[in-house]
Amino acid sequence: MRWTSSSFMNGIQTLFRGNSSERGGASPSSIQEIREAMLRAMGSSASTQFPVIQLRVTYADDIQDLWYLRGDVLAAIASFDGEALAREKLAAISELFVGLVPSTLTAKSGMLKR
Repeated sequence: MRWTSSSFMNGIQTLFRGNSSERGGASPSSIQEIREAMLRAMGSSASTQFPVIQLRVTYADDIQDLWYLRGDVLAAIASFDGEALAREKLAAISELFVGLVPSTLTAKSGMLKR
């Protein structure tokens, strides 16, 4: 049996992402809905104050990229609206991810509700 670096990487990616039934299929419309919710939550001034975050959200490749951008979005919202409101907005956004990312990731999002 031949072991290649690509099969090794595929195995590692599967380990971290979970199996395909757990990941769920994120449709392009689901990804776009979450993307728009994140951009709305950041507000119109985000394009001038946080252009890199706005671009990263706008051009994120998949649902997991958007999931991991939540911390950056939280920081951007908190700078304008305060941390309490930012956490409320992010909690609503995080609910959109349920069933689209591995359940092990969404279980940890409860820590944001301090």
